Amino acid sequence: MNTDSRALEALPPMDDQAAKANIRAYWEAEACGTRYADTAAARKDYFDQIEKARYELEPYIPEFARFARAKGKRVLEIGVGAGTDFHQWVKNGAVATGIDLTDRAIELTRERLALNGHDPARVDLRRADAEKLPFESNTFDIVYSWGVLHVPPNPPRAFAEAYRVIKPGGELRAMVYHLHSWTTWMLWVRHALLGGHPFRTPREVVFEQLESPGTHVYTRDEAKRLAEKAGFVDVKVATRLGPGDLLDIKRSFKYQHPIYEFIWKLYPRRLIKGLGHGFGLYLLIEGRKPA
Repeated sequence: MNTDSRALEALPPMDDQAAKANIRAYWEAEACGTRYADTAAARKDYFDQIEKARYELEPYIPEFARFARAKGKRVLEIGVGAGTDFHQWVKNGAVATGIDLTDRAIELTRERLALNGHDPARVDLRRADAEKLPFESNTFDIVYSWGVLHVPPNPPRAFAEAYRVIKPGGELRAMVYHLHSWTTWMLWVRHALLGGHPFRTPREVVFEQLESPGTHVYTRDEAKRLAEKAGFVDVKVATRLGPGDLLDIKRSFKYQHPIYEFIWKLYPRRLIKGLGHGFGLYLLIEGRKPA
């Protein structure tokens, strides 16, 4: 694969198709954000619960995405998940297109739009691969992706595809995961140090343990180079604390042992917040395609 070896140092080789099948299976089983909603709730309440949790845990998403300024613009969202952000694009008048690797995400997003009075048949939603976008070059004013472009086996290819489909003068707004973060270090302690494998690198641990298999993490400089290598200019990268850094997340099936309940209760959230966003899991990337 044509990858940035500095960003993927010491990671095992992957077969693209097998990797994508594993990624798809993971997110088909649990679409992003659905963990925070009661499946027994009425369907509109269910989606409202997902939205409430998303913007409480990640309150900087609206400011970064700038949904309210998208009226009339052609927007592509890569990785729609449960449709929370995608609904914001549609509600604010964007000409929105959304893709996801999973059928589940597309179904949920269509359902969400219908429940909020939007005709999903008038919106372009489809299952597609971020490494091979099914769109003409120079199509979109904005490509937006929150926590998705670090998931494909070949992130540089996904960034190059985003660049290709953006119009000259258009913008990329994407979040990928940060190597030097509280989340990464906690995973390393749990799965490398305490797991009896202290010589495993943080990248290797994240690759296997953070969300879907094969997740990549980057330093700030690597993230900037990733966007610039694709062709973007005026690239800015900012860090933000994620709910995983603060252990504000609802525990997944991996962390149901009583010891984790104890850790969640004692975790020094106030201290982590007080130290600022420098070691946050989220790297917020903005760049522009030259006009």
